[in-house]
Amino acid sequence: MKKITFLLLTFFSLFLCSCGIKSDRFKISGKFLHMNQAEFYIYSPDGVISGIDTIQISGGEIDYEIPCHNEGTLVIIFPNFSQQPIFAEPGTSVTIKADASHLKELKVEGSEANELMNHFREMILNVSPPEMIKKAEIFIKDHPESIVSTYLVRTYFLDKSYPDYTKAAELLKQMEAAQPKNGYIKRMTISLQQLKNAKEQANLPHFTAYDTEGKMFASSTLSSAPYAVINVWTSSDFESQNLQRFLKSIQQKSQGKLKLMSICVDASKKDCQQTMKRDSINWPNICDQDMFDGKTIKTLGLTSLPGNLLLKDGKIIARDLKSQDLRDRLNKIFP
Repeated sequence: MKKITFLLLTFFSLFLCSCGIKSDRFKISGKFLHMNQAEFYIYSPDGVISGIDTIQISGGEIDYEIPCHNEGTLVIIFPNFSQQPIFAEPGTSVTIKADASHLKELKVEGSEANELMNHFREMILNVSPPEMIKKAEIFIKDHPESIVSTYLVRTYFLDKSYPDYTKAAELLKQMEAAQPKNGYIKRMTISLQQLKNAKEQANLPHFTAYDTEGKMFASSTLSSAPYAVINVWTSSDFESQNLQRFLKSIQQKSQGKLKLMSICVDASKKDCQQTMKRDSINWPNICDQDMFDGKTIKTLGLTSLPGNLLLKDGKIIARDLKSQDLRDRLNKIFP
């Protein structure tokens, strides 16, 4: 009898394991209404996966599984460059419910963190951007122990055209007290100082990077010029490409007084190089294929498309100007 019971228990345990997900894996499944076939990019700001991965949508369904050893954040980038987070936990499976025409209403079910994020999405669905920031602050103070708060600090207080470094530091301090073993919060605190160094009226932070031709580029090249522009673009965004073509023409008018460097946030260096060749772009372009999570773009605190820094004698005099505003400023400098 004991032997039979043991065999039954063993069989039942194996059956449960085969139906569930392994303890070192994380799975996303679900459906997208009004979307039959598509490919999304996905990345992790805190190391759940390295680099950029892709998620395939086939027949409107998603089925994505990865190794997962620690709690962390995955961010899906949709074709319109909007982003939505999904919070991963080892041994967990979550389900997405989304309508491609209303991606802001996306829901992720299957874990406490994702349910909290659903609640926050509902809170901000029909409010103004300033009200979103207020609600994000309230949420973080109410849930300093949650990984959701880590994402919200980055999204609403750091990755903005006009970051609120003081508020971000205050919130990170509360979160660090609630999550003393969270190394990502410690890294965010360190990177906060780097972002402060790239604010308006500050000197351009020092950096080095390899361009698309494999040549080393140093920030001193820009700092030593009378004027310089750092431009963020992608081969899938017409406005940022059009601005880059304008920069080419204004540089020719500047008689050597304007230096340029661009950061391409394509996930494929090949796509970047093809667009550069088509438009005869010959100044240094950085494309590390990490999109907005690349080392150089994070050092400079650039988070938008098209993003930019305008420099005079090595000092940042404007950042993230609208395309037309940047054109107007440069046309005045180089009539």
